[in-house]
Amino acid sequence: MKLLNTIAGISGVVGATQSPLSILDNSVVSYRIPTSYESAVMGRRILALTKLATLSTVFPQTTSQDIRPSGMEGQPVGLMDYVADCEEGGNPTILAIKIGTTFRNVRDGSNITLSMRWAPPYPPATRMSFLSRLSAYLPFLSRRSSDDVDREHSGLPDTVPYSAANLPRFSLFGYLEKIETDDEKANNLTACYTAKHPDARYWLPGNHIHQSEWVRMIVTHVYWIGGFGDRAYIGWIPVDEWKEVTKEDWEAIELPGERKGWNEWNIGQSEDL
Repeated sequence: MKLLNTIAGISGVVGATQSPLSILDNSVVSYRIPTSYESAVMGRRILALTKLATLSTVFPQTTSQDIRPSGMEGQPVGLMDYVADCEEGGNPTILAIKIGTTFRNVRDGSNITLSMRWAPPYPPATRMSFLSRLSAYLPFLSRRSSDDVDREHSGLPDTVPYSAANLPRFSLFGYLEKIETDDEKANNLTACYTAKHPDARYWLPGNHIHQSEWVRMIVTHVYWIGGFGDRAYIGWIPVDEWKEVTKEDWEAIELPGERKGWNEWNIGQSEDL
């Protein structure tokens, strides 16, 4: 766990004594790839902090749905939904709206996958652009691209002011299981879920708009992409490791961008390349 505190959800650590030019030479750079368990801890923190996920299902051969275009059998569909982490063990909590396409597909026999990515709440103070780093040594590289100019004059803010490819994301494979509740369990789920999704109180079980129920996604497999492959773990995380992570474990680390002033390229390090 001490090591997790130092990597802080890293995509890798760059040696402090390396030259700025070494970022172009993988033979010079030495990264410590996080283990699958350390990656599981990061993933469990993402599950705890992130509000939205993409739930992917397929349209089955037979359907309970009222209207569906012909030829959709076997076609995948990924739709955004709310998720929360209201139980131990890393099984996501979902308020299933029975009329929703995702939950209709599952009732008709579809498998389900839940995908999440880490979106930092703050933009990095230092971007990871190769050209911006090298321009101090090679001035001709400091010329601005037409893309930069076009973006400045578009009037729209950059909604992804970081390298998303350098940040962790994962997919959970499994199945949905109805959560049997008594009054205490229902109250606990409601408190947990609405703390993360206040508007969800309008479609809690028993509401007058939609039929809904509490379900958990039982995780059977975890596929992880921690960032760039030369500094992050990419591959399957044993499901036992995913489930073994405790709240204390994921509360002991920070993910990139949880605090202001982070360095996008050299995550976890104070020095610039």
